[in-house]
Amino acid sequence: MVRIRVLVVDDHRIFAESLAAALAAEPDVDVSAAGSGPAALRSLERAAAEGRRFDVLLVDADLGGNVPAVRPAVPVQEGGVDGVVDGISLVAAVRSAQPAARIVVLAEKDDPRRAALALQAGAGGWVAKDCSLSRLLTVIRGVLRDETHLPPALLTGVLRELTAARKHRTESERLVESLTPREREVLRCMVAGLGRKAVAERLYLSPHTVRTHMQNVLGKLGVHSTLAAVALARRAGVGPVDLGPAGRIGVEESSSA
Repeated sequence: MVRIRVLVVDDHRIFAESLAAALAAEPDVDVSAAGSGPAALRSLERAAAEGRRFDVLLVDADLGGNVPAVRPAVPVQEGGVDGVVDGISLVAAVRSAQPAARIVVLAEKDDPRRAALALQAGAGGWVAKDCSLSRLLTVIRGVLRDETHLPPALLTGVLRELTAARKHRTESERLVESLTPREREVLRCMVAGLGRKAVAERLYLSPHTVRTHMQNVLGKLGVHSTLAAVALARRAGVGPVDLGPAGRIGVEESSSA
């Protein structure tokens, strides 16, 4: 009999232990639990190193009490992180590190916007925490067949959210395409959280030139702050510049830059 390896990730210990115990009673389920996002990442790393990867993760949507507001989740950094990692960000991190793993988000309440964010991050299902064990097992087995599971009451709202997100992404991509190669490099530095001085050092430019580029970026993107520019860049799929050892990146500066 093929056994399903499940990892329950929830910082509410009683709930996690109760759910793990209920799942462990199933003859084809092996289950473990982790009390935080970092602990879950460490469990995944250990399991992979031992050749026994988890098949499905059940992740608390409100893990750590850190609820995303208006932005899609982004992968967390690994490497022994001990900070707070919210549930949807954990979904993105796991899907990036172990694409074969399937993830179901467990939620206290239905929320179309956050369910859409979870699906965008790579989740295969959104299930109420108070659903029956039989329903949860159906979803677990379903996501292993690459099915997507949502409560019927959420479907219309989630589709609306995903359609709006696609529209915003398309518009954001169009605006980013209007930037010059140098301005895109500056934008990537902004996404990485670098200030004007750091960008100048990174690109071997004068602070005045960087200031001009940043103003041009904001103007072309139609925003009025660095935070708004970063949010738009994220929607367009623009990632941060590599923050490894400093060095010249991008195109060479010319007299017209």
